[in-house]
Amino acid sequence: MILTPEGLEALRSQLIVSCQAYPGEPMRDPRTTGQVAASAVIGGAAAIRVQGLADVQFTRTAVEVPVIGLWKDGHDGVFITPTLRHALAVANAGAHVVAIDGTRRARPDGLSLKQTIDGLHAETHALVMADCGSYADAAAAVDAGADLIGTTLAGYTGERPKTDGPDLELLAEIAGAGLGTPLIAEGRIHTPAQARQALDAGAFAVVVGTAITHPASITGWFKGAMHG
Repeated sequence: MILTPEGLEALRSQLIVSCQAYPGEPMRDPRTTGQVAASAVIGGAAAIRVQGLADVQFTRTAVEVPVIGLWKDGHDGVFITPTLRHALAVANAGAHVVAIDGTRRARPDGLSLKQTIDGLHAETHALVMADCGSYADAAAAVDAGADLIGTTLAGYTGERPKTDGPDLELLAEIAGAGLGTPLIAEGRIHTPAQARQALDAGAFAVVVGTAITHPASITGWFKGAMHG
């Protein structure tokens, strides 16, 4: 299946589930990622977002919905699919959409965001999701040719404060600007009510990860509420 920009319309107002586990955790296994992804699809996920080349490969075999893939390399600065090399590898692993750092920060390979997006479009059939941290990032990513823009990095780049829940103000600002590119709400969406709020703020679709697929965090929330 090749996902086209027109085909993205099927994701409008839908839930995308991010299936990721951190290094050292028991669930940090590509086979487990694929199983969790398949379970999320049974629950109604219209697409899946996963991290790591093997995770992309296993998830592609486990589900029949679009797969958004990324490759985290490092922990600070630009580390979400930071270079064109990383992006091409994710696409070649089978991702329908490659999520990349979509901020205006310098990239490790010295390429601009536009050069990275153009290179990925030229070499693969994959679409590009730009993970942004501000309105200025989103506008620049659209100008650079991104097929989708997300609020993934809001609160993590120093341009905006880190909100307790989703950055609804940023979502409304980007949506209100009419940039013409699907806007994906992602980041700190922990309840169904917050997912609804994100749609109401203007999101095209909503990504939920930790609150659905990270048992350690969910367990901690319950324990904290019981003993807080």
